[in-house]
Amino acid sequence: MLLRASLGRWRERDALVKDGVLALTLTLLAFVPPLSPVGAQIGDLPERAPSVLSGGLALAQTAPLTVRRRWPAACLAVIAAAFAVHQALGFATTFASVGLYLALYSAGAHQDRHRTGLVVAAGAGYAVLAVVLHRSGSPNGVPDYLAFSSALAAAWLVGSMVRTRRTEETKRRRLAAEVATTAERARIARELHDVVTHHVTAMVVQADAAQYLLTSAPERAGEGLTAVSDTGRRALRELRYLLGVLEATGEAAPTEPAGAGRAPALGQVGDLVEQARRSGQPVEFGERGERRPQGVDVELAAYRVAQEALTNATKYAHGKPTRVLLGYGDDHIEIVVTTDGPTVAPVERKPGAGGGRGLAGLRARVRMLDGELTSGPRPGGGFEVRATIPSKPFQE
Repeated sequence: MLLRASLGRWRERDALVKDGVLALTLTLLAFVPPLSPVGAQIGDLPERAPSVLSGGLALAQTAPLTVRRRWPAACLAVIAAAFAVHQALGFATTFASVGLYLALYSAGAHQDRHRTGLVVAAGAGYAVLAVVLHRSGSPNGVPDYLAFSSALAAAWLVGSMVRTRRTEETKRRRLAAEVATTAERARIARELHDVVTHHVTAMVVQADAAQYLLTSAPERAGEGLTAVSDTGRRALRELRYLLGVLEATGEAAPTEPAGAGRAPALGQVGDLVEQARRSGQPVEFGERGERRPQGVDVELAAYRVAQEALTNATKYAHGKPTRVLLGYGDDHIEIVVTTDGPTVAPVERKPGAGGGRGLAGLRARVRMLDGELTSGPRPGGGFEVRATIPSKPFQE
């Protein structure tokens, strides 16, 4: 919040400085001989000689532009009044009168409140000026006043168009931010599901094994308890990583390769295999091809596929031979996890339905990376999970 407030104040000061430069430039140009007779003119009254008053009125048509974005209505009121008096007194045309068009544009673009009232007040003021000029002997008729008012209205409309476009852009950015926030929440929910489901399942199996060993082989019970402890620490590390994501306040995403930080990566699939073995699951692990650093999303998705498949193998086919194969191609990564034994498929639910995600959630995640995940019974018995994810090499 403090950063946002500081940024807002900095933008206000920056706009004030830029508008001040604009006002100063227009003031100086108003007194340059080649440009001084160029500007807005409607009265066509007999010309009066320049005086201190005419110079002051010219300055009053440029100086208020300094606050044209901060107080657009006040800026327009002062400049319009100065222009009206300048015309009614019959002073020569001045380049400073261009400030009227800029003030109208600024009011259309930056005035937030009472816009209709401002338009009505400006129209009424212009009508009064037309009456005063007519009674002062102006040769202009109604068509002339209407043509001049059209030019003034055009300046306002241009500003209004800019305001509308800016408002739509702000809404679009807000909507994009909301969509990104929703997507991030869904991603974190998937991560929490994967972390909690896998590690808690492993800890339950390991604890049961340790309890069994306490009665059958007390000298080996310590290994089971150590496995439970290691699994708990690994779960805590991943949960701390997710909490760090939740606590982020808009900083840029990390740019290091996956696995260099705390996010799980392909290089840690071996740890998953070792964890499953400690839970009593016989797992063979193999890699084919040369592993190269990938983008965070790719490595994390591949890791989660292996994790979910091993979790399901431990839950639904405990003690059955399981094989994990990672294949690294030139343009894709393949993860294959097969389990022997009876064909008992894990229950799939749609992401978000009843809190279940599992393979259905992984399938959606892999699809977001233009990959494909299939799962189902094997012809000879058992179950297979196969995922193919396009490679996205990490780029520094």
